Amino acid sequence: MHVDLEEIGAGLVSLAVVCDPFGEYDEQYLAKCFPGVVLPFKQHFVVDLSREPAEFVAAHHRRNARRAAREVTVEECARPVELLDDWHTLYAELIARHGIEGLTTFSKRSFAQQLEVPGIVALRAVRDGATVGMLLWYIQRDVAYYHLGAYSRAGYELKASFALFDYALGYFARRGLRWANLGGAPGASTGEDASGLGRFKQGWSTGTRTAYFCGRIFDAEKYDEIVRSKGIQRTTYFPAYRSGEFR
Repeated sequence: MHVDLEEIGAGLVSLAVVCDPFGEYDEQYLAKCFPGVVLPFKQHFVVDLSREPAEFVAAHHRRNARRAAREVTVEECARPVELLDDWHTLYAELIARHGIEGLTTFSKRSFAQQLEVPGIVALRAVRDGATVGMLLWYIQRDVAYYHLGAYSRAGYELKASFALFDYALGYFARRGLRWANLGGAPGASTGEDASGLGRFKQGWSTGTRTAYFCGRIFDAEKYDEIVRSKGIQRTTYFPAYRSGEFR
């Protein structure tokens, strides 16, 4: 990777990335690739799919999964893009429920493209012929990466999320995958966040892996020029010239 970074540097001012916790690297190698910044960013909840769920899934989660399985049917979507309208409707409920704004609201066109990315897996929960919940995952190598989940009002009431995640772990294990990456908790926390979503993910996981935030400056002169032009004071934010941009 360090060779690639050396070769693509011409014309770039800076680069910021969050590295895959399942990447083939150590912290020392990251420092070689990104001499500007290497920081632990988040703990991602992960699942060792070689283990039996009964050994590690929280008892609360197992109970809710059993109850939900009596109310909904979970199935894989053979052609995820064909369920674009269902997904968009479910995600609109998520936006309204949590007051989501900005980049993560996503457009319908964006979702249409996401649902056709190679390696996507879409699982849905159905009740009386209606989609009440969906999960989107991406598979790369032997890891399933959780992307997004959304539910209708009925899906929340029926606790469809528990049936879906329970099904997903078994489904990926049967496909011979080694790991599932459930991602981290909301925000830029570096620990096991106490949020509801953090506790939910932790209840399915066998442990955590660190995702590192990394930054590299290719053109120091241009970088400093942009920072000065924006009147930005000393900051640990990287890149400094984008400090406050997403508030």
